[in-house]
Amino acid sequence: MQADLDRQEAWLSHEELDGVRGRVPILYVAAVPVRVADNGDVVGVGLLLRASDTGTMDRELIAGRVNYHERVRDALVRHLEKDLGPMALPSIPASPVPFTVAEFFPTPGVTPFHDPRQHAVALSFIVPVRGDCAPQQDALDLAWLTPDEAGEIGLQAEMSGGHGALLRQALAHLGVNSY
Repeated sequence: MQADLDRQEAWLSHEELDGVRGRVPILYVAAVPVRVADNGDVVGVGLLLRASDTGTMDRELIAGRVNYHERVRDALVRHLEKDLGPMALPSIPASPVPFTVAEFFPTPGVTPFHDPRQHAVALSFIVPVRGDCAPQQDALDLAWLTPDEAGEIGLQAEMSGGHGALLRQALAHLGVNSY
């Protein structure tokens, strides 16, 4: 097995990706970054602030495609570092298991998750981060909320594309009730 494959050759152009998105589901990872106390309690939930294509400001979770010939764990680290910075120091477990699988459909209402561009399947993880985090790329802000603050229905309703529903599922997985 060749370990040093050139991943660049496997990337699709924008036109090719648009064509594939119209024909097959695309695999994504989604991550809910958390701060964890020494006793294991979650004390902070990280949410990004981004400007949408329509000009609105939306709170979002971290999400992105898994590239061809990329391990899920590597995709998680890549997207966490892309949005939180190279010093975020995410702790990916030895055997990463998603807390849920979210199916995003281009047709609203099929599931709570909507992506007008494509049918996407997101393996969704809760990932502790230990390092210094700062918004990167197109993220304008990173807010660390307490689990109770993140559980407020009003905040989750402001999150587009079903990210609020995904956050609610993550909090339930952690044993935090939404208001």
